[in-house]
Amino acid sequence: MKDLLNLFAAVALLVWGTQLVRTGVLRAFGSNLRQVLAHSLGNRFTAALSGIGVTALLQSSTATSLMTSSFVGEGLITLPDALAVMRGADIGTALMVVLFSFDLSWLSPLFIFAGVVLYLSRQDTLAGRIGRVLIGLGLILLALQMVMASAAPLLATPAVRALLSSVGSDLPTEIILGMVLAVMAYSSLAVVLLIAALAASTMISLEVALGLVLGANLGSGMAAVLTTAKSAVEVRQVSIGNLLFKMLGVALMAPCVGLWLR
Repeated sequence: MKDLLNLFAAVALLVWGTQLVRTGVLRAFGSNLRQVLAHSLGNRFTAALSGIGVTALLQSSTATSLMTSSFVGEGLITLPDALAVMRGADIGTALMVVLFSFDLSWLSPLFIFAGVVLYLSRQDTLAGRIGRVLIGLGLILLALQMVMASAAPLLATPAVRALLSSVGSDLPTEIILGMVLAVMAYSSLAVVLLIAALAASTMISLEVALGLVLGANLGSGMAAVLTTAKSAVEVRQVSIGNLLFKMLGVALMAPCVGLWLR
């Protein structure tokens, strides 16, 4: 029971860390990020590059989608340019997952210590907001360590082993589950990092993990659609178009899961 609670706590800490990074970056550089997006839309290639950069900073393609949707609603950019930004945002999320998959555990105490010192000493300044970002990054790395540590004893119990061995791979179910998790966490990055940690600890198989990752990508698009459900038509076009692109990507990649495993 204690190990299960530790796992839940680690998941909550992972989600909270991504939220801290997102809000910290928005408070510190929000207006500058809006200017970068607005000024990089001369062509779709630079728009995609700005989407990669902004999402890497925000740790959330959903946040990038909402920011871009607001630009379309204000008539500042066209829908095709906004969708190009969102393709870059998806790449930005994937790059951050790859970065966090390396062993950066040694950075966790450094980030948390430096972040707390900056935040407590200068809360209302730029340094304090950067401190908030550092705390979030440190908590993400700490949470990933906790996931690995708490999953190991759970996996050793006969009940969990029997349960996992009895669950066969069902790709549609995995995609739906991954989507629901990403919507609930409001962060596909946090969910994919969690899935990767569980797969690394062999708590779930690689085949199941890939299905959940496909669903998590859909979930980030669905979260943006739900958030903008009551907005103007122009705003909703971005999130719906982004979700359609994600659905197309899942449809193209789902048949390749077996090939990737081989």
